[in-house]
Amino acid sequence: MLALAEQGGAEGTWLRAARQTGGRGRMGRSWESPEGNLHCSTLVRLRPGDPQPHSLALVAANAVHALVAPLCEGQARIKWPNDVLVDGAKIAGILLERSGDAVVVGIGVNVAGHPANLDRPVTSLVAQQAKDAEAAQLLERLAELFAHWLAIWRAQGLDPVLTHWLLNAHPTGTPMRVAQPDGQVIEGSFDTLDRQGMLILRLANGEARVIHAGDIFLI
Repeated sequence: MLALAEQGGAEGTWLRAARQTGGRGRMGRSWESPEGNLHCSTLVRLRPGDPQPHSLALVAANAVHALVAPLCEGQARIKWPNDVLVDGAKIAGILLERSGDAVVVGIGVNVAGHPANLDRPVTSLVAQQAKDAEAAQLLERLAELFAHWLAIWRAQGLDPVLTHWLLNAHPTGTPMRVAQPDGQVIEGSFDTLDRQGMLILRLANGEARVIHAGDIFLI
């Protein structure tokens, strides 16, 4: 998709891989991509007046949550900055990459299966008893949902995206541990997101800490 972007690919283009051989997650991690799961990317062309590009992760999270929540037995929740969980187990992830005015939004959803032996619980749509879950059909619905939220983000700004995100995220007061890129680990509880979509962590002493990046572990 990055190659297509450099060649002038249009916003709204989607690509789906039946299986990835070079899939990756955040911070360069490996990403297992077995057949039967949904591995896809879309392209957004930034325009003057658009909200901050990083907030497209919230747009994607709203779309992915709307895709999987009706299909799952358990409760689907969004976890900052880019995961969707079902009863605390990860079912989907989102990764943004930018090249010039192009932002590639990569989305992976565990449909038919999920990896084992990770440092956190994971699940899949099949494990959640979703009926007739098939990657190609899910992509059609995901494209519709993403286009819906992208239009809101572009026309109305970030506020309605944030409001919907917070309604479907981990509740205020959720205990969490944050592993920051510099190696520092801090604990606190989820307070809210700021106006730019950054996480506000409430520390035990009452201090509010703004988190711009990091791995989040719900406690």
